[in-house]
Formats: sequence, structure tokens, C-alpha cells
Amino acid sequence: METFIGAIVALVVAAVVIYIVGRLGLGLTVDGFGSAIIAALVIAIIVWLLGLLGISLGGGLLGAIVYLIVAAVILMISDRFLSGLQVSGFVGAIVAAIGIAAVTWIINWLLDLLGIF
Repeated sequence: METFIGAIVALVVAAVVIYIVGRLGLGLTVDGFGSAIIAALVIAIIVWLLGLLGISLGGGLLGAIVYLIVAAVILMISDRFLSGLQVSGFVGAIVAAIGIAAVTWIINWLLDLLGIF
């Protein structure tokens, strides 16, 4: 049960992050919070499938760069499946991926300060 609640919290946090980045105009546009939740779910499923295939992103600076490229490609793939999500090309996807990483870090930091996450 605790794992299920953790997954729901992670999904909601990811949706909030996608919604915030969509409102910042960083190469990603989201129609509403419902679209952000669906986008977060699609992105989570794609990342999960990559993990099942054994695709490891590595660590360090090279791993971070590869992760940003993979995140950008996942955003572009999600754009094709979701009508409420629009990505402004590959450069827009990279900028949005960087924005998502930064906003995720800030939200996780705040949740950690509050003792929630």
C-alpha cells in the first residue's frame, strides 16, 4: 500500500512539474492539469519500458547529458500521443527537459524540507 501511495505522489508531483514548465514557456505547452497528469503517466510508462529493456543511462556528466537527450525524445514521443501536450521541436524539448529537471529538483528539495518526501 505504501508503494502505491508513493507512486501516486510521484505521479502528482511529476504532473505539477510538467504543468509548471508548460506555463513557463520553455518549449512545452500543456492545455491543463489533466493533460499534465496524462503526460506524466505516459512519460513514466516510457521510462519504465526503457528500464525493462535494460537501457541504463549511466552516471556523471555524460549520464546527465544522455538523460536530458532521452528525456527530450520522450517528450517528443509523448507529444505525438497526447493532444494536450505540444513540444516546440527538439531544442524546445531539450529546454523543457532542463526546466523539468530544475523544477523537479526544487519541488523535491521543498518536500524534503517539509519532511514529506
